[in-house]
Order: sequence, then C-alpha cells, then structure tokens
Amino acid sequence: MDDKAILHRYLRTRRADLLGKLEGLDEYDARRPLTPTGTNLLGLVKHVASVELGYFGEVFGRPAPRELPWLDDDAEPDADMWATLKETREQVVELHRFSAEHSDATIEALPLDAPGAVPWWPEERRHVTLHQILVHMCVETAQHLGHADILRELIDGSAGQRPGDPNLTTRSPEEWAAHRARIDAAAREAADQK
Repeated sequence: MDDKAILHRYLRTRRADLLGKLEGLDEYDARRPLTPTGTNLLGLVKHVASVELGYFGEVFGRPAPRELPWLDDDAEPDADMWATLKETREQVVELHRFSAEHSDATIEALPLDAPGAVPWWPEERRHVTLHQILVHMCVETAQHLGHADILRELIDGSAGQRPGDPNLTTRSPEEWAAHRARIDAAAREAADQK
C-alpha cells in the first residue's frame, strides 16, 4: 500500500469513527454543549465536514457546489461548531458524507505532490501539497474525534472508537468506578503533599 492510500485509509477510518459518536443518541444529547465553550457532538461533525470541504476543495481548485453560510466572513463566530434549529441532524450527517465523497474524489484524482494554496493561512505557509493536507486533515479529524470520544463518555459512559474497541480495557461499570476512585485518591494525595 502506498503512502497516499495509507493516509486516505486513516482519514476514512477517523471520519467513520466520528460519525459513530452520534449513533444511539437522542436529539438533545447529539446537540447539547458539554464544555464551557459549547463543544457538542453534532457541531464537531459539522465543523469537520466543513473544514474538509475547504481543504480538499478550494485549496486544490476543486470547490464543492455547496454553500456553507456558517463559514462566510459575516457569519456568527463559531457558527460551524453547532447546529441551529433549522439544521437537522440528518442534514449535518449528509453534509459529512458529501464532504467525504468530494474530498475522496480530490484525493483519488491528484498525486501526493499536487500543489495547492490555503487562502486562509499566512502567506509564508500558504503553498502546500496534497500530502501536507492529507496529514493535516488526519490530525484535525483525529483531534476532534478525541473531543467527541470524551463528550460521548460524559453523555452515556460509552468509550472507545466503537463497541468492543480492543484498545480499551474491559471493565465492568463497578470496576471503572473503582479505577476512577483510585485515580482520584492519588490526585488528592498528591495535591495534599504540595
């Protein structure tokens, strides 16, 4: 497998994992802010889809035939980080799928050394290659997947990339509670020693 195929596979996997964080949630839990800055699951999906369209579209002269008013210069700050009442979960998920298809077409059509220009980056960093943007979007998507993983755990205790994730220790809820209590006790003891 060549480098482009490897990076593309990682990006596709992280996209699927991010969408999976919405599975089984009601409308409120999919949308509700769980941090002081308003971070929420549906907003993360909307943001990643929007950003990916820009990086694999506009940057390589392949703009998507899709209006994203939340990214306009006069849009409300952070409008790409949450879904309004007029934006349904289905619309956001469809945007994510559309974005992935558009991005995949760009990735498949261009070689890794294909040049692009990121107009929203400073001039000295603006000129990029598909390879750079593939790495950038793998990192960006994984970062937001990490946020989503924590949010989902806060909502219903679900952890890991998917049910039965082999990278997550198998413990019962009682064992997780004991584990957390042990970590909390160690943190309190460390704080008392200062």
